[in-house]
Amino acid sequence: MVNSVRFFIYWTITMNLKRVLLGCLPIVLLFAVANAAFSEEFRVANIFTDNMVLQRNQEFSIWGWGNPGTPVTVKLQNQAATVSPDQQGRWEAKFKAIDLGDPFSITISTAQNSIVLDNVLAGDVWICSGQSNMEWEVRQAGNPQQEIAQGDWPLIRHVRVDHVTSPSKLDDVNNSGWKVCTPETVGNFSAVGYYFARELQRELNVPIGLLHTSWGGTIIETWISPESLKNHPDFTDAIAKLESVYQNPKQQEARAKQLDQWNRDFRRALEDKSTDWKTPALDDSDWISIKAPGSWESQGYQQLDGIAWYRRTITLPDSWESQPASISLGKIDDIDITYVNGVKIGSLSDWTKIRNYEIPANLLKAGKNSIAIRVTDQAGGGGIIGDPNDMWIARTGEPAISLAGKWKFKKSDLTRKLGERPEQPFRGPNHPTLLSNAMVNPFLLVKAKGVIWYQGESNAGRAFQYRSLMPLLIQDWRNRFGQDFSFYWVQLANYTMPREIPGDSTWAELREAQTMALTVPKTGQAVIIDIGEARDIHPKNKQDVGKRLALNALAKDYKKSVVYSGPMFKSVEFSGNRATIHFDHATGLFSKNGPLKHFQIAGKDRKFVWADAKIEGNSVVVSSELIKDPASVRYAWADNPEGCNLYNAGGLPACPFRTDSWKGVTQNE
Repeated sequence: MVNSVRFFIYWTITMNLKRVLLGCLPIVLLFAVANAAFSEEFRVANIFTDNMVLQRNQEFSIWGWGNPGTPVTVKLQNQAATVSPDQQGRWEAKFKAIDLGDPFSITISTAQNSIVLDNVLAGDVWICSGQSNMEWEVRQAGNPQQEIAQGDWPLIRHVRVDHVTSPSKLDDVNNSGWKVCTPETVGNFSAVGYYFARELQRELNVPIGLLHTSWGGTIIETWISPESLKNHPDFTDAIAKLESVYQNPKQQEARAKQLDQWNRDFRRALEDKSTDWKTPALDDSDWISIKAPGSWESQGYQQLDGIAWYRRTITLPDSWESQPASISLGKIDDIDITYVNGVKIGSLSDWTKIRNYEIPANLLKAGKNSIAIRVTDQAGGGGIIGDPNDMWIARTGEPAISLAGKWKFKKSDLTRKLGERPEQPFRGPNHPTLLSNAMVNPFLLVKAKGVIWYQGESNAGRAFQYRSLMPLLIQDWRNRFGQDFSFYWVQLANYTMPREIPGDSTWAELREAQTMALTVPKTGQAVIIDIGEARDIHPKNKQDVGKRLALNALAKDYKKSVVYSGPMFKSVEFSGNRATIHFDHATGLFSKNGPLKHFQIAGKDRKFVWADAKIEGNSVVVSSELIKDPASVRYAWADNPEGCNLYNAGGLPACPFRTDSWKGVTQNE
């Protein structure tokens, strides 16, 4: 324990500069945790504070640190336990299950010191985790002023875990302390967590504790333990590298120095304009060819952080001459400056945003036109990413021209001089297992009713891989917590600008992967395909998200007679040019706001067209005059199937689905 703490303190110092450069939160707070354990100071784990909620009807523990050989006594209600810290200074007091009742105090004491925790309740604890849509606070979500003013729910308690990463497992982590839900505090609660708890409160009148551990923009694999992830073939090497690098402090010190120098050179490179490859007449015949979309790291340019250029020449008909147009380039990681025929038309620095730019009149010409994109990547995959259907150029009255496919690609001269960033398996929170180590491991002795999870946006480009990662996460947490608790998640909302023609979709494939995880026992899913926002990855309506999650819990954990799921695809029958879709949870099928939308159908050629769809009882019949022998039907299969409108009598939307198993766009990634 002592050696590991010393190493962790050392690692914290050497990695602090890199964290700042990558925009991560400071980690100075970890010194207090590490030093407390090192000095064996008498204390209780940070998760235990005034106002907390303990899980009812389960045996539970209270733990902390002290001097070996100095007994610690813990008293609560009519129970007491005396334990001695082990040689590493850790103690754990175990207690019998308790039930609902009035608030009580917990006293933790030695012969010299005493800690008292007041206003403690027994109730149900729910762990809230994921990325930014779980992290989004009540004050940031829809209707904040009214919701905050009405936020007087004293039986709802919330604790938020600080953002921390670690290559090794932490025993403790700082947090906000448990807060009673009042108009003064609720604004800082997880919005999804709060609205979930509020629905349970309304139905059950049971204290609800929300243990909120999330971090915006994170990938699912950072939340999975190394023990589980090392057995996944895609992550075996990453875990082995992480373990080897951080076991050698001298090696880490050398890497930190190299990285410091590289970052200084990189900042100078960003300001340099000596490489300017936007000129239409530039000879790029010796440039390599690269696929777009697709990160450059996935195409052989690992550890390339810096500046690179994309170029492409397109041929336009006479009708485009001097006409205004629009161009979409998908998402770009991280910063782009985009030129058409040598003229800058736009720039963005947010890797989550699709690049949609207007091309002014008189810039385009008949015949050959050049597109040049200067891309700066600060960390991660780099380049043009996302969905091929988001890459096009179009003008009014003309069909759009796809820009997906092969582009010319070249690293800037200065980037080549920089060389690759010194290899660091640790990069912010988005490295396998780092948040599992830091923001999950400290709570493994906490008893909980279940987990609510909202994550997936950051894995959409690897949706096929998510099919195995989501069940792995669930099983990993259940094994590590030693509890077969319920696990409910939010399916991705509709997002980005709607498309006029059917096509492939990374987000649809991620939703499919989430739905497939329902085969794991004691799970549930909140479908929110109807409440997203085209231009905001953080939809404001978190009220319905929390409510739909709560319906799963009310039905499955609390045995309430409620409709908890919208229509779910069960089977398909093909007959002639018709396809009949059968559903589970189909009582009272109806279309909201007009005829059914967003059904598409294809023959064996896999070319989808929009279909006519009508409800017949608890089924939907789908057809198109263009498809004589249908082989597949898809519903709401798009990043943003805006206006999809199939619901059941419970007012819940149908889950997106496809009847085929054809290879998707993320299967090879």
